[in-house]
Amino acid sequence: MVELPGVKTSLLTGAQWAAVLRIGLGLWWLESFRHKDLAAWTKRQAGIKWASGIAAKHRWEVVRKGFAAVVAPRPRLMTWVVLASELALGIGLTAGLLTPVACVASILLNLTYFVLMVNDWAEQGQNLMMVLAAVVVLGAHGGQAWSVDHLIGIF
Repeated sequence: MVELPGVKTSLLTGAQWAAVLRIGLGLWWLESFRHKDLAAWTKRQAGIKWASGIAAKHRWEVVRKGFAAVVAPRPRLMTWVVLASELALGIGLTAGLLTPVACVASILLNLTYFVLMVNDWAEQGQNLMMVLAAVVVLGAHGGQAWSVDHLIGIF
């Protein structure tokens, strides 16, 4: 790309483009939280029950055993862990609050969803794109613009 003196080639700076991606990722997490039937999730642990059925038939023994040991005995707690995680990631990334921590947590949660759903490729594109977005935001220091992190001097 040829730079011409005095000619602006982009509407936004690199930091602002990273912030756009960060905010979009945060809104994606907020939508993931918002679209859940909270009554079904909290009263009947519907999400954990659904995941339990998937984990029980999983092709990898480590997933079956791990789910049975960690998640299945604690359906109420794990329901709240999932709900709180998605809401916290949505708020943190959208606001740019502790952006590096939120990016790493976003990557880990999406990879957890990815591994659980390895038998069903329908949603894998979403999980992988969210991982990619979080990696780019983390690598581009996506908290440098339009963020609480920037306001309090982290970036």
